[in-house]
Amino acid sequence: MLTSISGRSVIVTGGSKGIGKGIARVFANQGAKVLVVGRTLSDAESCAKEIGNGASAFSADVSDWKQSQAMAAAAVERHGGLDILCANAGIFPQTTIEKMEPAEWDLVMNTNLKGNFLSVKACLPALKKSDQGRVVLTSSITGPVTGFPGWSHYGASKSGQLGFLRTACIELAKYNITMNAVMPGNIGTEGLDELGADYIATMAASIPLKKIGVVEDIGNAALFLASKEANYITGQTIIVDGGQILPESLEALE
Repeated sequence: MLTSISGRSVIVTGGSKGIGKGIARVFANQGAKVLVVGRTLSDAESCAKEIGNGASAFSADVSDWKQSQAMAAAAVERHGGLDILCANAGIFPQTTIEKMEPAEWDLVMNTNLKGNFLSVKACLPALKKSDQGRVVLTSSITGPVTGFPGWSHYGASKSGQLGFLRTACIELAKYNITMNAVMPGNIGTEGLDELGADYIATMAASIPLKKIGVVEDIGNAALFLASKEANYITGQTIIVDGGQILPESLEALE
């Protein structure tokens, strides 16, 4: 059993839906004080109300420096400090290179990659004061390990996150702050639902466990990386994909 995380101050960016909502729920259920951050305040408020346990909402665009600073300040003001940053905010429009406008590439990079940098930078002063400072990034298998048509910008941003992680964790280590990443495979979210039943069925068939993951699977991995027991783990990644990246082909699963 992990040491209780009750009372710890946690920020979850992109926390109003999807994987972020699952992460926020897992931490809140363990008694942590969770700040649910989303671009739309009403969505963040609805999520905070749904997960309960004292969670509160804040609106911020993590690609904006001043808004990222305001987010960190809000956690300190409401919770008396900050212990854990779950940098989860990300977008994944599906557009091929041929059809993609440069502005869309920039939007994905600003949100998924620059947003990680700004979130960490904004939260660092408060995390330095914690006796259990933790940063957990939500990356992906798409980009660092796999590819999929239409997600070249998304894949590049997720690969970039891991490059950022491997230097940032060294810089943060002197403050006794650990920094790791969770790399989800196909997880059941609103975004996945939009891809349709055929896509979901095909993906499930290519996964050794024969099922799509749930958001709490990612939340539980993040919880471990934020725990006291993970104090000697930094700069690492955990793939949570039901074994998806392992088979050479569908024939390997027959």
